[in-house]
Amino acid sequence: MYSITGFRSLATTCIMSLALCSGAPNAALAEEPQARSAATTPAPRTEEWWTKRLEKANELARQGDIDLVFVGDSITQGWESSGKAVWEKYYSHRKALNLGFSGDRTQHVLWRLDHGNIDGIAPKVVVVMIGTNNVDSHSNAEQIAQGVKAIVARLREKLPKAKILLLGIFPRGEAPNPGREQIAEINTMIKKSAESDDMVRYLDIGAMYVQPDGHISKDIMPDYLHLNPVGYEMWAKAIEPALAEMLGEKPIGDASAPGDASGGS
Repeated sequence: MYSITGFRSLATTCIMSLALCSGAPNAALAEEPQARSAATTPAPRTEEWWTKRLEKANELARQGDIDLVFVGDSITQGWESSGKAVWEKYYSHRKALNLGFSGDRTQHVLWRLDHGNIDGIAPKVVVVMIGTNNVDSHSNAEQIAQGVKAIVARLREKLPKAKILLLGIFPRGEAPNPGREQIAEINTMIKKSAESDDMVRYLDIGAMYVQPDGHISKDIMPDYLHLNPVGYEMWAKAIEPALAEMLGEKPIGDASAPGDASGGS
């Protein structure tokens, strides 16, 4: 006959054995890295300017009649400031919507896509460039790439008829640095993902912002991250051939596309 202590020991052993036999997961092993990654977990921001911009963007989306959408962070939002004149030249007549939010990471874009940013619209093309702010976080290259791919997947789900022009993250920093190395890893991963979907085209134009010695000029990126008007003109010209083709239009001006493009149109 078992004592109380012995019975408790036996019961504990049986419970553990039952858990193992029934496949009960070990919490430390069951959770995959991307499941824990902030980069793939939709999250809002609380700053007043951000919520007001979200409301304004959602209102523009509700009005409909949008053919072209740009999704991103401050570099994309900059089309409204340093890039304003270039935007007027290339995109204002194309019924374009700017969904760039300064400081956004992939998780913030995912949240916006689920909360009105693209509701009620049916654009022909969505241009995506996001991830540079995640490089400043604790996420690794694979997690950040998963965040970018999650955005593309969400766009494909919600806008199934839209073609996506996925841009590689632009290089940053005056000279070569670990951040650029991580960006190169991310770009390699998201390029590969684009190859499996003929509605997604990958284009990496970042090399044109880097001088032969590896430095970035202040004449293009004054803070080695954000573009000035010259930088935005370079951006517009570089993506114009691919963008025009995806829109079914004739390219504007004498634009030519440097960089690496892959995926379908």
